[in-house]
Amino acid sequence: MSKQIRQIAIYGKGGIGKSTTTQNLTAGLAEMGKNVMVVGCDPKADSTRLLLGTLAQRTVLDTIRETGDDVTLDNIMRRGFGGIRCVESGGPEPGVGCAGRGIITSIGLLEQLGAYTEDLDYVFYDVLGDVVCGGFAMPIREGKAQEIYIVASGEMMALYAANNIAKGIAKYAQKGGVRLGGIICNSRNVDREIDLLRAFASELGTQLIYFVPRDNVVQRAEINRKTVIDYAPTSQQANEYRSLAKAIDENTFLTIPKPMTQERLEQILLEYGLIDGLKDDYRI
Repeated sequence: MSKQIRQIAIYGKGGIGKSTTTQNLTAGLAEMGKNVMVVGCDPKADSTRLLLGTLAQRTVLDTIRETGDDVTLDNIMRRGFGGIRCVESGGPEPGVGCAGRGIITSIGLLEQLGAYTEDLDYVFYDVLGDVVCGGFAMPIREGKAQEIYIVASGEMMALYAANNIAKGIAKYAQKGGVRLGGIICNSRNVDREIDLLRAFASELGTQLIYFVPRDNVVQRAEINRKTVIDYAPTSQQANEYRSLAKAIDENTFLTIPKPMTQERLEQILLEYGLIDGLKDDYRI
């Protein structure tokens, strides 16, 4: 009997550090000897550049536009740090078409070309922003990703986005097997951040699976187009990402989230001092 590939989608507010977290996390898994594929689902095509040590790889949609239907796996997949298989879906030309179609096209093509080989342990989908509709929901809507992790921080808008993503997961969980594996905090050094994220995760019925501290070595590694594990392997931050990888690898706590009402979310934000109880101009 063939083993089950763990297919994981990473969601979160735009700019929260999803791509950086995903690449550092997968570098940690590769270092553990895991076979990993990363599928970038963002038209910016920046989900694999730290693994490849380059600006951006040629995307699936660009390749199809240039070569037509005569596409091979070698045309769209490159090997990066630790042998990680890297694919970028890409998107349409600006102002033309729906970028979500790039994800649908890419995953379909990868399946057709036999990319999901039995030796794979993990496939990660790094998904654009906090969009859980249309093509961007494809990894969870079509049952491609069974596990979701939400990258968040102690910032108010990051938590609003995370709660909205939980609503999308809860909706699709009723039809398929998708489950929430936890919240990854990409710290912004907000006051009482770890306590806030634990309370937030508990309210959703999930866990704060890891708290990634803020460290400037992450930015230095990015400037050098590397993951922290590659750029500064003996640093404390590299060990944090290794611990995150271990936490994901060992995680068996998968739940259907219980999203909060806006009122309950604002109560938590008020309790931790993120919003002023005398104002309601933060409502969205």
